Amino acid sequence: MTERRELASWLRLTLIPGVGGEARRALLKAFGLPQAIFEAGPRALSAIVDPALAERLLRHECSAEIDAALDWAAQPGNRLLTLADADYPQSLLSSDDPPVLLYAKGDTGILNRPMLAVVGSRNATAQGVRDAEAFATALGNAGLTIVSGLALGIDAAAHRGALATAAGTVAVIGTGADRLYPARNEALARAIAEKGVVLSEFALGTPALGSNFPRRNRIIAGLGLGCLVVEAALRSGSLITARLAGETGREVFAIPGSIHSPLSRGCHQLIRQGAKLVESAQDILEELRWETSHYAAVSPDQVSGTPNGSEEQVLASLGDAPCAIDTLSARSGLTPANLLAMLLPMELAGRVAQLPGGLYQRLHS
Repeated sequence: MTERRELASWLRLTLIPGVGGEARRALLKAFGLPQAIFEAGPRALSAIVDPALAERLLRHECSAEIDAALDWAAQPGNRLLTLADADYPQSLLSSDDPPVLLYAKGDTGILNRPMLAVVGSRNATAQGVRDAEAFATALGNAGLTIVSGLALGIDAAAHRGALATAAGTVAVIGTGADRLYPARNEALARAIAEKGVVLSEFALGTPALGSNFPRRNRIIAGLGLGCLVVEAALRSGSLITARLAGETGREVFAIPGSIHSPLSRGCHQLIRQGAKLVESAQDILEELRWETSHYAAVSPDQVSGTPNGSEEQVLASLGDAPCAIDTLSARSGLTPANLLAMLLPMELAGRVAQLPGGLYQRLHS
């Protein structure tokens, strides 16, 4: 009963309209715990926040919303995490605006593992989807939990790639934890809740409002050691996430693409601004100084679901753009030596072409 009463106070602090993150943190700093805030008089509260806000804090009880949230948290797999919880992600505490309370579905124990954010366009190309999935699998096999936003395109591909690894994945959503957006990713969200965590700071029932997603992005940026942008237009939420990551001292990585593709321009802009250009997961691991003993090569079955070392697997990993052998190795999970042994007969058969600079390109009949 005591725990329920304490959680009710945390919920009340987050559910009262008009009380923002800055005010909540100021009140917690002054009074310690939410219960003490609501036991304080109007004069004590007015010394910390505006008198009108102090009055609102004392008048609004939000009983129905609090009971609904507590009932939700009592269901198997659901949990409310406050700033005082041991499982609250400690990486968020170094961000400018850490959420006071999080709604979590899944294994909250992974929230304090090393993570990397992988984000990108909702309208991704087929190549971008393959890259996101392959990078996420490789990074997951190296021991990095992948965090993304459950959106269509790059986010969904990153989650799928991470689910093929033991490190799992975290999906930070821009709706209430009892709602899923987009609906097309409902099955993916269920899989993430079984092998990772679906995370939200928004009250139950919150719909997919445009203003929610920049706030969600700051959590994605704050959770990771760094942020990888796979594909992004010049004006996109992915660039917001990358900027927030950089502002909080995280590493920012970007995959370059064709100069003719609008979805490469955001990545190219990030690279011009100082983001690390990466061609393989190993580039990221080296930049993070990740211990090489943690690294495990991607299994080909995890990347493409095709037989080990098949030509179809190599063609799927090549995609439509010219590709370096190291990049192809990261995508396919095959060693450069194995790839070179396979590419020669494929070249002779007219399935691939070798280009200047050691690049290979798929040929379409």
